[in-house]
Amino acid sequence: MSVIQAVVNTVRNWLTRNKIKREILVNVEKLETRVAVMENGRLEEYMVEHPEDERLVGCVFKGRIQNLQDDLQAAFVDIGLKKNAFLHYWDMQPDVDAFLDEIDDGSDDDADDKSSGKNGKNGKNGKGKNNSKRRGKPPRLTTEEIHERFKPGTEIIVQVTKGPISTKGPRVTTNLSIPGRYLVMMPGTKTRGVSRKIGDAEERKRLKKILDRLLLPDDVGLIVRTAGVGAKGTSFARDMRNLLQSWHELQGNVKNLRTPCCVWQEPGLVERVVRDWLTEDIDSVVVDDESTFEKLRDATSRISRRARGKVRRYDGAENIFERLGVERQLHDAFKRQVRLKGGGYLVIDETEALIAVDVNTGHHKCKGTQEEAILEVNLEAVEEVARQLRLRNIGGLVVLDLIDMKSRKHQKQVYRALKDALKRDRARTNVLEISDLGLLEMSRQRHEESILSMLSSTCPCCGGHGVVKSPLAVSIELQRQLTSLLRKADAEKRPFVPKIVIAPAVMQRLRTEDAQILAQLQAQFNTKLTFVSELHRHPESYSILDAESGQVLYSSGAGKPAV
Repeated sequence: MSVIQAVVNTVRNWLTRNKIKREILVNVEKLETRVAVMENGRLEEYMVEHPEDERLVGCVFKGRIQNLQDDLQAAFVDIGLKKNAFLHYWDMQPDVDAFLDEIDDGSDDDADDKSSGKNGKNGKNGKGKNNSKRRGKPPRLTTEEIHERFKPGTEIIVQVTKGPISTKGPRVTTNLSIPGRYLVMMPGTKTRGVSRKIGDAEERKRLKKILDRLLLPDDVGLIVRTAGVGAKGTSFARDMRNLLQSWHELQGNVKNLRTPCCVWQEPGLVERVVRDWLTEDIDSVVVDDESTFEKLRDATSRISRRARGKVRRYDGAENIFERLGVERQLHDAFKRQVRLKGGGYLVIDETEALIAVDVNTGHHKCKGTQEEAILEVNLEAVEEVARQLRLRNIGGLVVLDLIDMKSRKHQKQVYRALKDALKRDRARTNVLEISDLGLLEMSRQRHEESILSMLSSTCPCCGGHGVVKSPLAVSIELQRQLTSLLRKADAEKRPFVPKIVIAPAVMQRLRTEDAQILAQLQAQFNTKLTFVSELHRHPESYSILDAESGQVLYSSGAGKPAV
């Protein structure tokens, strides 16, 4: 008995030692709500929301088609915002058929459906690639049919799939989806299925039986989310009732509200945390605000007692993010240069066209060969890149400039490591193999602006370039213009005493390196040069005046702000 007990204790200790502790930390302030997901004290997910900013992604609008543009294969829809929404022709199926082609609940990948017969999505033999034919999906609307059905002025119900980014307006679709905790409702389809992320065959059978027992309107589809694994049938029934209530509320708003308007609002960040993040592997949810704590307790009590018991109140004097080390990790994570544990580092540049990531060995030390050292840095780099993409919420085209690897085996190993690291990402990703130039290209689904774009504005000093002209460059330009004005005055035989107003850094240059050149200029034109340094003048700005009349004869960078 003692031997068995010793084995049990050993196994228990091993499991406890290797268990990942996952926590959700919620920091609520007047102007900002922040949520961090921690794994063993390490920041893995980060979300921010500002109460003054209306969340658009997921919201449903009643809009009006403004115009159709065949060259873009898109319609522009007025949904009541500053910029019209972009609606692609392939998202204009009148009965929301697109979900039969690719079902995506916003956090889970595609699901198997049972809308096309007994054999589900795979037909008779469970094989084949043409989903459209296999599922009996009608062909896409032609351009002529779209012009006939969706004339300018036509009212249309759309859902925002991507928020406004930079100069672009929001992107919308007519394929509606309303997510719950365990289910996703898709009005306009007859689809019923289970997320493909649920791999256990027995569990899939159980969930499909539960779906078959749920009573639904004929024109409403359902997909089981990964959070539904292990959930009871009563939980699904309760979730479905809440979704139907939201759907009826949406329908009522469509009938009663004037176009354009929002007919269904996606919940706030705290509510989405309960809906999307509070899974079985979360150990606790720690909140620093009393009203939010009560709101979370109320929301989780509708899930289970166990879920309610995970919500804890933090009432320490120090900010919760400071106290638990999140603030420091955020500061390090959002730097342009990100350090790796082994001594290497990443340089991340976010541009309009793409995200560029440069991988460097830095001070990395390895006991093995140079090739092994390079492999170690690249493996560590792709793991951190996957984390950075989630933390910063950056997407679009991403290019990784890896350290060159001669071994094809090592290249494939790094490629697979990135694919594995991206599996936990809720955004869809597509990764290409490493090219002959050592570049790894990938794309990441982008729903809204990145955290950096949300929390920052263009630098007033450099205009977003990240650099300003050097004192040397400004001095050269200044002397060129000054010489031109002196020659012109000399040619016209009129007196000219220049007064030059400059920034302190340029003044320092003129007093030292360029002092002899300026003395020669004075002697050449028999005049006196007066320089005035303004402390807060922009580094690139300078003005040349006539000292006697005070008239500004030339000014560079006059519109640039003071510093």
